[in-house]
Amino acid sequence: MHKEERNNLEIYDDFADNWWSDDIRWVRTLKNLVPGRLAWFDQFIDWNHKNVLDLGCAGGFMAEALDDRGACVVGIDPAKKAIRAARSHAQTDGRAIRYDEGVGEDLPYEENAFDAVVCVDVLEHVVDLAQVLSEVERVLKPGGIFLFDTINRNVLSRFGTITIAENVLRLLPKGTHDPNLFIKPKELRLAFESAALEPGTITGLGPRGINSRGDLKFGPLPLTSVIYMGYARKPNLQ
Repeated sequence: MHKEERNNLEIYDDFADNWWSDDIRWVRTLKNLVPGRLAWFDQFIDWNHKNVLDLGCAGGFMAEALDDRGACVVGIDPAKKAIRAARSHAQTDGRAIRYDEGVGEDLPYEENAFDAVVCVDVLEHVVDLAQVLSEVERVLKPGGIFLFDTINRNVLSRFGTITIAENVLRLLPKGTHDPNLFIKPKELRLAFESAALEPGTITGLGPRGINSRGDLKFGPLPLTSVIYMGYARKPNLQ
């Protein structure tokens, strides 16, 4: 029997040509998640004139939203075609967003380069979480903030993201996630501390309604059993 591939990151390149077309439901879902994330992230930082890294930017949904808030944005992702789509869309709109190809385990930036690193829909895909967080700590300025979301590891999260989101509702392509890579909040907190980052509070992220197109709208939720978002800070040495 053929074993279904898991943690398939090629989907970001496979659909890159239609990233900004609004023709693909699961891509629209990724776009619809951005306002819900920022509804919570915005309380922790004034983005205006801040140097911000969008780690795992894909085709640029979060990067452009941060640009709208006045941030000086750099996006990085290993998906070459997705980066090309992000660059093209930014150029069409006259946006000064820089996009680079690369991975979180080896960021091509100087130490203390960013006021903030945003990392959404990424940590549950990486194999070496400790190395990624070490790189995040390195490129953050003292006092800088790391804002993230990821997926909890339990029976409910597996049912919600794999069975329902991938297999039933097709909100994501089948094989997008490997539930073995999901991260419990306690595990992530320990990983932050090992990387010399100070963990902050977390909250849930999930559906908060339906828009006129019949797609889900998202926002903060008290339940952290499935998707949760949070932040950590690099200590300010002053």
